Amino acid sequence: MLQTAQKALLPGVYEAATPAELSVLTRPDCAAVVWPRCPPEAFQSWLDSLPWQRLPSARVILRPQEVRRAVMQMCRACGTPECAGRAHLIDDIAALADIFARLTRARFLRLRLDVVSTNACRKFHVDAISSRLVCTYRGTGTQYGLRQGSADPAQIWTLPTGSALLMRGTLWPAQPGAGFVHRSPPIEGTGQRRLVLVLDPVDDPDQAI
Repeated sequence: MLQTAQKALLPGVYEAATPAELSVLTRPDCAAVVWPRCPPEAFQSWLDSLPWQRLPSARVILRPQEVRRAVMQMCRACGTPECAGRAHLIDDIAALADIFARLTRARFLRLRLDVVSTNACRKFHVDAISSRLVCTYRGTGTQYGLRQGSADPAQIWTLPTGSALLMRGTLWPAQPGAGFVHRSPPIEGTGQRRLVLVLDPVDDPDQAI
């Protein structure tokens, strides 16, 4: 049975209060779902103070049940300190991967954990994939809005740190007419280092990253 989100933030953009409500993404009129989440204060303080060289980063295609082990290996490879904060990060990424894989019925996931200090993907766009989950663990979150024609959105919203955004891409079978677009926040020159998780469903594990 389809769960509905509690409210529409914008035309075609819904807010989910629970993982079950993320299934609103399958509604014909839905382009994206925002899942507001508030990270534990101790975890966020730890992650924000961690030297950026110790932030895990990698790009892999794997089965959803392999995510926990893979992220643990990423942490070990870059020397992320073994502590409660690291355990929370690993647990949370694994949980998001499981939720997203179940929603999209993905056999495999393309997982990107990126440390970003530039204006990567700074232009508003729609991704050439079926769907995507984005969560910024450190730094400014993904920005989004509604485009009319080819112009950038007149009003821009920024996803809170730790919150998740689920979006349809151009390969989703049906596209709503809301004009939803997103971009990475412009941070180049600020000294900020973002830690961003991106998950895509993948049918063929041999697809290149």
